[in-house]
Amino acid sequence: MTHEFKTIVEQAHKWQKEGKKSVLVSVVALEGSSYRRPGVRMLINEQGEAVGAVSGGCVEKEVHFQSLSVFKEGSSKVITYDGTLRLGCEGIIFLLIEPFEISDDFVCVFNTTLESRRPVKIVSFYKKEFGIFEGIGTKIIIDNNSYTFNNFKKSVSNLLAFEQELPPIFQLLIIGAEHDAVQLCKAASNVGWQVTVMASADEQKTIDYFKGAHQLVTPLYNQIDKSRIDKQTAVVLMTHSFNKDFQYLLALQNCSPAYFGLLGPKHRRERLINQFLEFNPEVNIDFIEILRGPTGINIGAESAQEIAISIIAEILSIIRNQEPIILKDKSGTIHA
Repeated sequence: MTHEFKTIVEQAHKWQKEGKKSVLVSVVALEGSSYRRPGVRMLINEQGEAVGAVSGGCVEKEVHFQSLSVFKEGSSKVITYDGTLRLGCEGIIFLLIEPFEISDDFVCVFNTTLESRRPVKIVSFYKKEFGIFEGIGTKIIIDNNSYTFNNFKKSVSNLLAFEQELPPIFQLLIIGAEHDAVQLCKAASNVGWQVTVMASADEQKTIDYFKGAHQLVTPLYNQIDKSRIDKQTAVVLMTHSFNKDFQYLLALQNCSPAYFGLLGPKHRRERLINQFLEFNPEVNIDFIEILRGPTGINIGAESAQEIAISIIAEILSIIRNQEPIILKDKSGTIHA
């Protein structure tokens, strides 16, 4: 959700520069099931333009209508929806709609925080009732400093609070520059991940070749910057060169990403790991155990686009701690 809120902040700042007012709509509570869970948000301006979504599309029209009074009166409000009667999602949704005015200082601090890969905390105060109430609104906490957006001050004590910590934007490091790397970059960008493509200089590729890439880097093996590879990072090694894969593996051996995938069949993975262990027998076994290959889940993927979907699906299953199954065979709720 971090990338979604980043987009909202960027768009709100842009609209503000154009003289357009905007409101922030947040799902703050849910009873039962819904298409999306608390913590999702959308932004609406006075002209009816919107960024983001709070449902699969069935709530947005009414949210646009309810936002009109917020623009007119400047007061935050809570609206509720009973999905068993209107939406078919079998849940009651509680949404907070509030004026959203951001300062240049906040935008600078927010972007710096994301760039340094530190978390951001959001707290929204609300009631589980339809209407305008004193003290409802949202604040964002960064490094123990609070930022509000509409002169909001929590002044009453009988309010509920929805708290959410936004982790650093999930990032994908793709090592390789062939056609399948291009498709994986595009697909991962569509998911909202921040994608870095790493390739050797002899590939002679530019960032324009990789649609959706945040950056293209071409370091020597011994000059790779590993400091940004954290638990919000996935790495996929897909150079199509055994020697290059081996050299990159040596260079990254002390990293601990959330996921490390190797493109290619099982026997290639075993050969790569065996050669790696022969060269470096003292390596931490934890590093070997995170290496997953062949990367991806079995969906019968054949094309580069399908392989990209397979890889992203496995990464999601790992970072969300889920076993991939067909949803009709899953017991309980979809999002549990």
